[in-house]
Amino acid sequence: MNSTEKLVMMANQIAANLAHDEDPAVATADHIRLFWDPRMKQILEAHGNAGLSPIAASAMAMLDQTG
Repeated sequence: MNSTEKLVMMANQIAANLAHDEDPAVATADHIRLFWDPRMKQILEAHGNAGLSPIAASAMAMLDQTG
């Protein structure tokens, strides 16, 4: 598994763990924004949505909009 695949897996795990939240995509985006290194976010943003769960993909779209 390469680093991009690991980041996809991590984003999906975060999304699954926050699925109970009122707005899981926002909670996932907030978590990634607060705790991920900018390089990690850049790699996943460059990768696109392939392999991401719907919640994780929505979270990444939010991050693209807000930086």
